[in-house]
Amino acid sequence: MVRRIVLAFATISMLAAGVSGACAQGLFGAPPANAPADNAPSDDTSPATPPPVESAPAAPVLPGSPTAVVKPFYEHLGLELDPAERKNFIDPAKTVLDKSDALRNSGQGECLDPNMALDNADYDKAAIEGSLKTIEAVRGDDAKVVVAFVVAGNAHRLEWKLKKVGGDWKISDLLSVTGEWALSQYQCE
Repeated sequence: MVRRIVLAFATISMLAAGVSGACAQGLFGAPPANAPADNAPSDDTSPATPPPVESAPAAPVLPGSPTAVVKPFYEHLGLELDPAERKNFIDPAKTVLDKSDALRNSGQGECLDPNMALDNADYDKAAIEGSLKTIEAVRGDDAKVVVAFVVAGNAHRLEWKLKKVGGDWKISDLLSVTGEWALSQYQCE
């Protein structure tokens, strides 16, 4: 009985590791050509290097999807701070952005970094466009869009939380997985 439980736990752990590895590979692309393969044969008759595998082209972003709402923030630096874009946000993110606007307009300074969507990394358009990967997960009226990219050799991963309001997706929060911050945690007062 104990042996079966241990075997089942080991199988579940290996499956979970394979799934998380597949998710990470999906976000950051294929491993380098010199990375060892998990299932490489051990005999000497196998070729020294596996044939190149081309990754499938990215699926098109569907209009009105959560990813379609998030994508412009990677095409236009600082878009999250533009009051004209506030229509794409709901609370708690909207309240923080509105308070940041009020603070800036009062002349008392800035509260938010103008490149939050870039995880506060330096803007390198070519690097971001060349490495940007997104994964979308929708559950009812809630959605998450995970965005990953590499700038100056540093991997960044952000999670956009969205809710469906009146048939449209609205951003409720932005979290940096790598920087360990959340827009909703800022106190712009």
